[in-house]
Amino acid sequence: MEEIDVPPFFLCPVSLEIMKDPVTVSTGITYDRESIEKWLYSGKNTTCPVTKQVIADSELTPNHTLRRLIQSWCVLNASHGIERIPTPKPPINKAQITKLLTDAKSPQQQRKCLRRLKSIAAQNATNKRCIEAAGTVEFLAAIVINSNSIEESSEDGVDSTRPTDEALSILYNLQLSEAGLQNLLGKNSGFVECLTRVMQRGTYESRAYAALLLKSLMEVADPMQLTGLKPQLFIEAIQILQDQISYQASKAILQLLINVCPWGRNRVKAVEAGGVPVLIDLLLNSTEKRACEMTLTVLEMMCGCAEGRAKLLGHAAGLAVVSKKILRVSLVASERAVRILLVVSKFCATPSVLQEMLQLGVASKLCLVLQVDCGSKIKERATEVLKLHARAWKNSPCIPTNLLSSYPA
Repeated sequence: MEEIDVPPFFLCPVSLEIMKDPVTVSTGITYDRESIEKWLYSGKNTTCPVTKQVIADSELTPNHTLRRLIQSWCVLNASHGIERIPTPKPPINKAQITKLLTDAKSPQQQRKCLRRLKSIAAQNATNKRCIEAAGTVEFLAAIVINSNSIEESSEDGVDSTRPTDEALSILYNLQLSEAGLQNLLGKNSGFVECLTRVMQRGTYESRAYAALLLKSLMEVADPMQLTGLKPQLFIEAIQILQDQISYQASKAILQLLINVCPWGRNRVKAVEAGGVPVLIDLLLNSTEKRACEMTLTVLEMMCGCAEGRAKLLGHAAGLAVVSKKILRVSLVASERAVRILLVVSKFCATPSVLQEMLQLGVASKLCLVLQVDCGSKIKERATEVLKLHARAWKNSPCIPTNLLSSYPA
């Protein structure tokens, strides 16, 4: 292929490779379908890569003339080892999806429709956007809301996949746009409560998809929706963390809690749902960097209320595991852990707590922080904690001499 010159207009401006399925965007520039779909949908870009103009209409028009030229050129140069590009399948259109949804009247047809939608969505990003535009989101949400399939078994005894499981899987894998997620929240009353019930009684797979969807929904929810979240959601979210049904689901729940805890009484609801001991157990068992960082972030939020701090101090491993993560995971984790110790030092500094912090080596670890290169913010907070309790700690034999020398005046 290096021996011949490829006509430059055969090459995709994004991938710089010969186009297999050339399509034209609203700005008049032609790209390979796979490349421009990845640019528009996966990268969430809204401009034309070549002209930098905003692409107002995301519809991609097949450039059949250019494709035939490329195919003919490939045939003419077959002796150089160039293979003919096959004619691509035409993408699904909105009318086909609408008919598929309209025909899904009986439970059996509904199952067939869900399988077909799953297959179509898996093909490419254009199909996913077409499915979303055809009103499929409301159809899938209705299945999740109205179906009792969480408790029911398969009707025909052959296909054990439940409609709710399939609908949740498709909803998540559609990777809905922000507007699509907002419509899902706004137009489907009780959908969040329904996902909460799925997390409570669903299969492991459906519980995981419910957690992933909830995380996405909470990222676009308005303040009224965020402050109005019910305690049961936090109970089921914490239970998923405790059950560890999958790494992806746990990560989604941690992100969900990061997003919602700053609003209203949500951090108290999370604490009352048993969040603090579960987070401490996660820290005890987790060695993965990002998971530790997220867990400490949520724990810091929960320690922002008196109930959360009480639960931390009431756990035998609470202070110990927080202190242990300092300087062992990352700068982010160290900063979160020091901030937790700071709020404990400010609001819960009873003689017994101060003594426990000494015996567990918390004070020594903070002195070590001042001796190493770990960021100015972490050092400032460590210094603040040590200064707060200098009278109780500074001359303690619990702090090694080599660390005591760095104790702030």
